[in-house]
Order: sequence, then C-alpha cells, then structure tokens
Amino acid sequence: MADYYMGLMSGTSLDGADGVLVDFDTPAPRVMASASVPFSATFRAELLALNTAGHNELHRAALAANQLAMVYAQVIHALLAQAGRQGITADQVRAIGAHGQTVRHRPQEFGDDPLSGGSDAGYTLQLNNPALLAELTGLDVVADFRTADLAAGGQGAPLVPAFHHAVFAQPERDVAVLNIGGISNLTLLPAHGGPVTGFDCGPGNALMDFWCLQHTGQPYDALGAWAASGTVLPGLLARLLAAPYFSKSPPKSTGRDLFNPEWLAGQLSGLEVSAAQDVQATLTALTAQACARDLMRHAPRTTELLVCGGGAFNDELMRQLALALPGVSVQPTTARGLPPLQVEAAAFAWLARAWHHRQPGNLPAVTGARGPRVLGALYLAPAVAYCV
Repeated sequence: MADYYMGLMSGTSLDGADGVLVDFDTPAPRVMASASVPFSATFRAELLALNTAGHNELHRAALAANQLAMVYAQVIHALLAQAGRQGITADQVRAIGAHGQTVRHRPQEFGDDPLSGGSDAGYTLQLNNPALLAELTGLDVVADFRTADLAAGGQGAPLVPAFHHAVFAQPERDVAVLNIGGISNLTLLPAHGGPVTGFDCGPGNALMDFWCLQHTGQPYDALGAWAASGTVLPGLLARLLAAPYFSKSPPKSTGRDLFNPEWLAGQLSGLEVSAAQDVQATLTALTAQACARDLMRHAPRTTELLVCGGGAFNDELMRQLALALPGVSVQPTTARGLPPLQVEAAAFAWLARAWHHRQPGNLPAVTGARGPRVLGALYLAPAVAYCV
C-alpha cells in the first residue's frame, strides 16, 4: 500500500518554502518530488521584523501566517503536479507535515504567574495556518510539532535528529549531520546503536546573510565568494566565540532571539574594521569554528560529517569546515542520497508519519524533555471534516 507523505519547511534563512513528497514504503525513505517557492522581498522583510516586538505585531503575525499558508499551498500544488506525472494521486497522500515559520524561540523563558503551577515550559512560536493549508490543498495537515516537547520540559528543538538517525546512521562508524540554515544544528549518530544526541551550535547563515545584504545588496554570499575575498579577523572571531552560548552544554537550542543584527553590532562596537568582506570572512569562520568545536567536543571519533541546508552550497564555509576537521570527511548529504535542501522538509514528512502511527517524534536526550512524546496536531482536509 502507498505510504506517501509531504513535508514543508521554511527555515530561519527566510529565503522561501521547500517541500517534498516522500515514499516511506521502501527500505529507505525516497523523495518522489520536490519543489520550492521563494519568499518575496516584502514578505521576507515582514517575517524578519516579526522576530522582534513591533507595532501591531499580533495582527501582522496573523496576516503573515495566512500568507505563509498560501505559499505552502503553492508548493503542495507543484508537488501534486509532479506526482501526477508519476501516477501518484492526491488521495494517496496521507498527510502534509508543515513546520511553520519560527519567529520566537525562548524555551527557557518562564512566566512568574503563581497560578502556573511551577511549569517549566517556556515557549516557541511558529507562524502557520494549518487549517487554511488543509482548505487550500484538500489534504490533511499535521502541524504544531514543537509544543508537546516543550510541555514535557524540553526545548522543542532540534526535532530533526530522529529523522537523521533513521536515514543517515551507520552501524560501524560515528557519523554526524550538520544542518546549516539560518541557525546551525548538529546531530551525532554513534556507531553500534549508541544514544543519539543533537543541539543547535549557534548561527548558521543568518548573520552572514544579514551582513551580505547590508553591504552588497545581495541576499546571501553566493558560494561564499565574498567571504573568500576577505581576511578573518582573529580579534573579532575570538570576541564572537566568547559568547556564553558556545560553551553551554546540551541540551541547547537558539535562534534569532540571540544571534541577530543587534548582537552583532554589540560585538563590533569599538573595533576598527577596514573592509566589510573581512567581517564576512570572520562570520563564516564563526559558523565553521562553532560547529567544528562542538563536533570535536561531543563526538571526537566522528569520521564523516554530512552537511545539509543552504550552507552546504557555501564553498568557503565547506572549505573552512574541512580545514577545522582534519581526518573527517566533510560532504553534502547528497553523498547519502538526499540533497541538502530536501533534508529538513523530508524530516517533517517523517514526523507527520510518526504522528499518524502515534510514534514519538522527539528524542529526550536531544531536547531535554522528560520522555518521548507524539508530536503534532491534525487538521483535517475539508472532505473529511464535512463528514464528521
């Protein structure tokens, strides 16, 4: 029987929405179709602005969630068109896993309400309108993946390590998976079925993209060429790496709440910088060094680092990772059958399937939750809902 799920992801890089159709009725999950829809510059700017407090933000967030659902629907219809050419119909797709767009992530920010009962749950906020997405596509939608983990005392992130384990683990050697989106996160997959761990390393592309846009007008540093033209500033790099987050022990997760333009401006304060490309080179080194140090600190026997996310296409970043990790094979996830821009979307298809089978989607050792939890909530397609 067909076992098709779709996954959607729009990450902290804010470049657009990626989607995949995955067949799970195979020895390894197989991507049958993939599609992407870029965000307009206006929409990207609004999503970025919603990462911080602002005028009328509740109203603006609701409108942005609606717009995001419409972008997601475009991706789904593109996937269905590709699927149709392969003889796969919409009624064979069991559900869409839709992550939403993270605009706040503060898992350790607790309220002081005496009626709260001493809850240890912070919060995370993903803009989404899964009911609208179900209406626009005619498919069931599983969404709201993070809150069950937070309710259980976890950080709600990262959630992809369980999928990484299912797809990339090797029985005879230690492997790591590094996703470099706006934020970078690392999954450690020990040999012989050892416990899987994972956490956010710190900034991925977010600071590099900001600096590049500010100084070149380009939304990102294509292939890392601008960074490669600069020189790493040792004093600035040391100052950046001295941020307390980098020495914090897992479980840990972060986002634009910490690593944002204001944080960078504070780090640059009082320093004389003669060339903007030198800062770009240093920000690239920051991402590479933070990730490499975490890998060596927590999994020094790793022999293979698989890189996914947009950072896998930054040649200078990949070069610096390889230099920082002698003896480790650093390569994109394409080498293991899944292109870098499909991994996270495929992970949320996998999480939607886990919800369908009432299987836990979190790893307590990764998020810090009190135990395994089934993640997500179901929004029924209209044809089903009207028959209830």
